[in-house]
Amino acid sequence: MNAIQTDEITLKVENFQLANISLSIPSRKTTSIVGPNGSGKSTLLKIISRLITANNGSVYVLNKNSRLYKSKEFAQIITMLPQSKDTLPNLTIKELISFGRSPHKSFLASRFTKEDEMIIEEAMEMTNTTKHKDRLFFSLSGGEQQKARIAMALAQKTNILLLDEPTTYLDIAHQLEVMELLTYIKAHYDLTIIMVLHDLQQAAFYSDYMIAVKKGEIVEKGSPKNLLTTSFLREVYEIDAKILFEDGYPLIIPNTRRK
Repeated sequence: MNAIQTDEITLKVENFQLANISLSIPSRKTTSIVGPNGSGKSTLLKIISRLITANNGSVYVLNKNSRLYKSKEFAQIITMLPQSKDTLPNLTIKELISFGRSPHKSFLASRFTKEDEMIIEEAMEMTNTTKHKDRLFFSLSGGEQQKARIAMALAQKTNILLLDEPTTYLDIAHQLEVMELLTYIKAHYDLTIIMVLHDLQQAAFYSDYMIAVKKGEIVEKGSPKNLLTTSFLREVYEIDAKILFEDGYPLIIPNTRRK
């Protein structure tokens, strides 16, 4: 079964257009959306998450048209973690993570239930953020902030997790830490993870499925090992390079150098 399907999605904004995007994203797998800057990767993710409404076409989530879900019901199925560099107000880490329980609380409820508290604690344990629970969000490093945001997404307790460039603004050590954390979370909870990534090598190594977007169109899709070829790099990124796999990790090596 597919977690997400799109049927001829079209969106035009000024000089940019997503054109007739039809794709299927498998359940319980990690899918990365890759492609050059400005190709429409984040826009596609926002349409799937209902942050943006397409001009035409439909999105199906768990075989149901996404427009038919009520907002609260949709938030219990899909978590969207947008790209963010903004500093949040003076919230502690536990307060931030607690926001993940909002879709599961009734309008009149003012307190968390024992179940809520257990889920919040579990999310902190999974992301190793318990030690920071009383610290203010802005006081943490970028890597620790991102882990807290992922914990908030976990506390929402959905089966589908969308992430827009989760490693942006992080150094390489924290990038790999976040990617390893997402891999562990996906396996532990049997989640469907869909993320936009700029780092093609990380996308290929940590994903089960890849979708390449260029100029608002899907140009390639499939398993990373089958997809990542010299012709793929030439078609999607317009670069001349070769691919070597070292213990499953792809290495992209330019064929020419400037002299």
